[in-house]
Amino acid sequence: MLQNILLQVPAAAGIDSTLTASSTSINYFELLLKGGFVVYPILILLFVTFFLMAERYLFIKKSSKIDFGFLRSLKDNILRGDMRSAIAMCKSTNLPISRILEKGIARIGRPVKDIESAMEIQSNLEISKMEKNMGYLGLIAGVAPTLGFVGTISGIIRIFYEISVTGEFSIETISNGLYEKMIASFSGLVVGLIAYSAYHGINMMIDKFSIHLQATVMDFLDTLNEPAS
Repeated sequence: MLQNILLQVPAAAGIDSTLTASSTSINYFELLLKGGFVVYPILILLFVTFFLMAERYLFIKKSSKIDFGFLRSLKDNILRGDMRSAIAMCKSTNLPISRILEKGIARIGRPVKDIESAMEIQSNLEISKMEKNMGYLGLIAGVAPTLGFVGTISGIIRIFYEISVTGEFSIETISNGLYEKMIASFSGLVVGLIAYSAYHGINMMIDKFSIHLQATVMDFLDTLNEPAS
């Protein structure tokens, strides 16, 4: 019997240690849900942020391609005076830069200001297509931290409400409210940071394309003057 008791003691100790380890393990998803009702709209904003990031990045990366072989061939056609071939090349190349150059080629023979104006208008249209939905990212960057702040206020209100109802000022009462307070604030700040970084990162891509676009347009206008010289 003594031997059985000695065998049961380590087994019981092992069970206790297992229970202790399992009780102290953290389920981060469950911990996140303890942030209260504010966490759900913040999670929705997170998914929207990732969708807009991927959609805008892929669209801008595809649209901002500049085929230098296409530009050389187009320049050769313009120098030869073969405007029909030049326009046909632009129409067959479905890129913003080709649509902008097509507007300029179609107006060759008119005053230079008319050509510049037409190309500038088309450039603004192409840039506006790239900036589509960017305002939502900027909005999320401001709304998500604000929602987290709402969760913070809600947590503080919960703390004082439970203290006023129960009349007990215990660690458990305070910690339950602090969970909601800190998790909601942290979640909102993280989502806001991601949206803010995506907003400015994608805008940097658009600005870089805009600079290349201006250089291409200037080279096109210089090409128009080459035959005359």
